[in-house]
Amino acid sequence: MNPKSWQIGEVKITKIVESEGLWDPTRIVPNANLDNTRDSEWAVGPFIDPETGRFRISIHTFGLEIGDEKIVVDTCGGNDKLRPGAPDFHQLQTDFLERLAAGGFPPEEVTAVVCTHLHVDHVGWNTMLDGDTWKPTFPNARYLFGEREWQHWSVEPQIYGDVAGDSVRPVIEAGRAELIPSDLRLNDLLWLEPTPGHTPGHHSVRISSDDADAIITGDLFHGAVQFDHPDWASAPDVDRAHAAETRTSFMERYSDDHTLVLATHFGGPSCGHIKRNGSGFRLDPGAHWPLAVDEVSGTSER
Repeated sequence: MNPKSWQIGEVKITKIVESEGLWDPTRIVPNANLDNTRDSEWAVGPFIDPETGRFRISIHTFGLEIGDEKIVVDTCGGNDKLRPGAPDFHQLQTDFLERLAAGGFPPEEVTAVVCTHLHVDHVGWNTMLDGDTWKPTFPNARYLFGEREWQHWSVEPQIYGDVAGDSVRPVIEAGRAELIPSDLRLNDLLWLEPTPGHTPGHHSVRISSDDADAIITGDLFHGAVQFDHPDWASAPDVDRAHAAETRTSFMERYSDDHTLVLATHFGGPSCGHIKRNGSGFRLDPGAHWPLAVDEVSGTSER
């Protein structure tokens, strides 16, 4: 699968996939099922498989190129990680680093890593094994972790495995990490926007350049049906009520706007513009769907 890119003014955004397939919706949005997903008719095709009702789910990184800066947003599951509570991420062996380099982001050229939050599938490639030791994968990058997020996960274990121990703490101990507020402005074109609820310190990444705008959602949404039903929680939401409020306010803020919404776990086109849909909302992929043949990955089911 070739990397997919978008140009937002001076900023080039590239999606680099670790894995993609069709997932049973109940695994990530428990209120959804193989029948009611297709009630969101606008999402069937781009974001929901019409034959099975399964979500098109992607685990991917967004790479940002801004002048000499190469910034990686979220780092997927990672190789060699012990994840007894998450079989999809347990001891993976993928060619993700080769894909990352092919997409323009060789690890040694990455200048910053931004994690929208510190869940298992957003921090895995922060580190890689060097013998028996976890070392930062991006040797010349500064890693930006939300301060509130780290305060929570440094003491609260994740059910998936020792995520903090193998993918976050080694970066901090190596002196590569900065603990940051969730409204940090990184430069004139890039800043963070707090979107808490899924996790306490969750933030999205906002890009604005030459009258063009985009936002990377992180895990604010896991399934397109949440645009119709923002109150339908994602299974991993730490504070479900707060997450629902954040989803609703986000859609109200960006509806009928030119801002391109880049969803971190949506397969298919992975993006769109938020439109009013009766009393609710929808994500319109516009010209980004259908995909070209060489952009369509396999459709393994999970």
